Amino acid sequence: MSSQANPVLVAALLSAILLAFHPSAAAGKTVKCHPEDRDALLGIKKALNNPYLLSSWDTSIEVDCCEWYGLDCDATTHRVYTLYLLDNGLPGKIPSEIGNLTYLRELILHKLPNITGPIPTTLPRLRHLEFLTIDWTGIAGPIPDSISQLKNLTYLNLSYNKLTGPIPSSISKIANLGYIDLGRNRLTGTIPASLVSLKGNNLYLKLSQNLLTGSIPESFREIDFGQIELSRNRLEGDLSMLFGKNKTTQFMFLDRNRFEFNFSKVEIHSALSWLEVGHNRAYGQMPEAMAGLELQHLNVSYNRLCGKIPVGGRMQSFDYTTYFHNRCLCGAPLNITCP
Repeated sequence: MSSQANPVLVAALLSAILLAFHPSAAAGKTVKCHPEDRDALLGIKKALNNPYLLSSWDTSIEVDCCEWYGLDCDATTHRVYTLYLLDNGLPGKIPSEIGNLTYLRELILHKLPNITGPIPTTLPRLRHLEFLTIDWTGIAGPIPDSISQLKNLTYLNLSYNKLTGPIPSSISKIANLGYIDLGRNRLTGTIPASLVSLKGNNLYLKLSQNLLTGSIPESFREIDFGQIELSRNRLEGDLSMLFGKNKTTQFMFLDRNRFEFNFSKVEIHSALSWLEVGHNRAYGQMPEAMAGLELQHLNVSYNRLCGKIPVGGRMQSFDYTTYFHNRCLCGAPLNITCP
């Protein structure tokens, strides 16, 4: 019997090895990705002019679309539930075809400065969406009222864009929304009184660096924010309703507005860790209770405060820029002796 290997047997053996180790080579491979989601993804890719970032989105290479770049599929239903695109060079508009990924729970479009145009009108089709981030992009235009149709949304981040127009009061209809970041846009008008009406406590509200005017809605008095950011707007009036002995807000960014209030009457709460209220029109004295806080950061500069800086706690650990440019504030760390 010849010792030479049978070439037919060798070929069969090699074929079996290839089928075992190449995931897309086996005949009859189960395709997990739902065809509707696959078609929606291919539509998104086409609308973006087939960018290199999405080169893995290709049916010709026989890789299940649940394994494509930038998405995750549910282990049970195999529907696409997460889409995340992060790339500086991705151009175009947000494709309307995103609205066809109807089982999405997370949509993240982050740091895409070449993405322009409006928020697509198809976005409200994503009825299962819980987490929405479109930030650091070039999108412009208004925030559509129809965003209120995303009833399951708990996290909304539209910051660092070029959005204009008012904040839609309809956002208040999203009952479980606990995080709202609309900062670093060009939003105008007043803060809707209903914005926080259904949110309960521990709401994170970030509206800094817009063109908002008017006063803080009275409805904010009843909210115990987890964090509130209103810096660098054109807001005015009293902000003392944001404080209170029973509040637990840790971070408050209220600087560079036109707030005019008596600081002496503010009820300081013990949980306060970060207070930025510089460049306003606060008057009166600083509350003695501030000496009992474990503050990480404080700035009350460029106001109209008078009297002695409270002594104790962290109050003397900050440098003079925390307190300077006030009407008649005195004491350490300012080099101004109190009368």
